[in-house]
Amino acid sequence: MDAAVKWVRECRSLCVLTGAGVSAESGVPTFRGPEGLWKRRDPVSLATPEAFAEDPKEVWEWYQWRRRKIRGCAPNAGHRALAAVEAVKPDFLLVTQNVDGLHRAAGSRRLAEIHGNIWTVRCVGCGAERYEQGDFTDLPPRCGACGGLLRPGVVWFGEMLPREASGEAMEMLSRCEVLIVAGTSAVVAPASGYAAMAKRRGARVIEVNPDETPVSGICDATFRGKSGEVLPALLG
Repeated sequence: MDAAVKWVRECRSLCVLTGAGVSAESGVPTFRGPEGLWKRRDPVSLATPEAFAEDPKEVWEWYQWRRRKIRGCAPNAGHRALAAVEAVKPDFLLVTQNVDGLHRAAGSRRLAEIHGNIWTVRCVGCGAERYEQGDFTDLPPRCGACGGLLRPGVVWFGEMLPREASGEAMEMLSRCEVLIVAGTSAVVAPASGYAAMAKRRGARVIEVNPDETPVSGICDATFRGKSGEVLPALLG
């Protein structure tokens, strides 16, 4: 690990990409894991614009269930290490595929949530957004301003990534000297291509994952362990 620690310590620009594995260590149900099943429904079939158009109440029942599960979870040592590194790396960006808000809860502010945030809601009518941590009594919830349906502020399958968050991620990937990929299976596009993109532009790529992934072969260093244990050691 000494070489990787040196790369991180000496680099001028650092980017970190996190996936579901980081939050799973805090008890957040993974999207495709058995603990993420709700009423034996396939989550992929519910996380689509089509499902929301057909039955917004059912989609919201599922998201309210997910929000309640996440509400009982707290940031782990990996989240805290990533929040702390902001103080020593002026050119730093944390890019996350996670929607649970645990990075924010840990104190991360230089953050690009490319799949959105489950604690935000957006009106499909007027586009108004707000942060809402409590449960909704009536489902589906409606906008207080225009009466339109509110939807979870997350990216569904088939939708584009948020322009601002995606732009920040791409800009950092174009210049970072080190990219750490932690807890992601590297199968969901476009984030699955981020490691290769950074590598082509000269960055050293470090993987933190208990299992081998499609990007393992291009990484300069790989650590087979939990992010909550490896990241604090790697980031100092």
